[in-house]
Amino acid sequence: MTGRVRSADERIVRRATRRIGLQTGAAVAVAVFGLTAIAALVVLRGQHTAEDQLITTTIEQADDVTDPPAGVWLVIRDGGHVDVGPGIPAGLPDRSQLDLVSADGVARSADVVADGREYRVDTRRRSDGDVVQAVLDLSADHAERVRLLEAYLVSGAAGLVVACVVGVWLGRRAVAPLAAALALQRRFVADAGHELRTPLTLLSTRAQFAAQALGQDTDVATARSDVDRLVVDAAHLTGILDDLLLAADPRQVQVDEVVVVSELVNDAVESARLSAERHGVALVWTSEDRVPAVLGSPASLRRAMTALLDNAIRHADSSVCLTVRADDGDVVVDVRDDGPGVAPEVMVTMFNRFATSPADERLGDNRRYGLGLALVNEVAVQHNGAVSVVDTGRRGATLRLRLPAVRASRRDRRARA
Repeated sequence: MTGRVRSADERIVRRATRRIGLQTGAAVAVAVFGLTAIAALVVLRGQHTAEDQLITTTIEQADDVTDPPAGVWLVIRDGGHVDVGPGIPAGLPDRSQLDLVSADGVARSADVVADGREYRVDTRRRSDGDVVQAVLDLSADHAERVRLLEAYLVSGAAGLVVACVVGVWLGRRAVAPLAAALALQRRFVADAGHELRTPLTLLSTRAQFAAQALGQDTDVATARSDVDRLVVDAAHLTGILDDLLLAADPRQVQVDEVVVVSELVNDAVESARLSAERHGVALVWTSEDRVPAVLGSPASLRRAMTALLDNAIRHADSSVCLTVRADDGDVVVDVRDDGPGVAPEVMVTMFNRFATSPADERLGDNRRYGLGLALVNEVAVQHNGAVSVVDTGRRGATLRLRLPAVRASRRDRRARA
């Protein structure tokens, strides 16, 4: 069950993380490609401006066809004579442009392909009456644009990958509170379902007994005793609800009250007697004299004691024995049943949430260690104590709850402070 719940939570978190990562990557991709397009347009316009300036300067300042800058060739028509610069590409000059500009004096410009390369051909009439045609090789500009676009694309792809990774990382951080909230919700539901089951069963049973007693010729003292226990169990149920709500609220702090363990055990035993009678189990408990009190939450400790008793009753054959004693500054509560004992495969995980015995599951046996012992362990840890399985050499199982006594708790708290 734990695996299924955790898997469901993990799937929700993974979906949210992937969605945030993809959205972040898509936003970065749009931004990168938009900036790349803008940068390409800026570079292209800059190159065209530079080309126009170079051609204009070359035409205005050239004295003859032999002194243009690198990558530029000149053609000058003076009257009927045409002078062509050395090394001009094959297929040039563009004589149709020369003829048209000579005829009407209107400057003309065109991009032409000659010998597999692209050239800018610009023809103008100068103030001295000569018609000059400049041929500019555009291959260098084209190569620069390709290099820039490749650089933009590579950097954009790398940025996109980084953005997706960062988006997933940020997504995990962003949905961490969601995962915590889901875990807290499931934890509260599981705890409430487990903790309220036994008190509600007891309330129902006591209410039925009280109704039967009132309908029969039962003495008033017996009926009053059943009703009084009904009121006490209802008060315990309210305490359990309050304690669960406090435990589910991260803003709350641990409650520290002086708790007399022997009184708490007596109260828990009296509440569990009806359940024990239904299972044919006798409850016996003893306590040493002058057992010190402990600091903690009465409701939480009562929950732990009820869970220990419920577990022992479900596993016992005929009896459950509780002992309360002092031991080296601690208060120790032993709960022993005469059942089949703890299966070896359960020993390591029996205090984990929803831990079950594989053998019990295969046999369909519902008598197994589960959520109750995990709650006992959590309550013990919250009170600076511990719960463990004790090998007494007897038949059955003995679970030991160890809690620091009042003086020891105060000394430890001062040491930590």
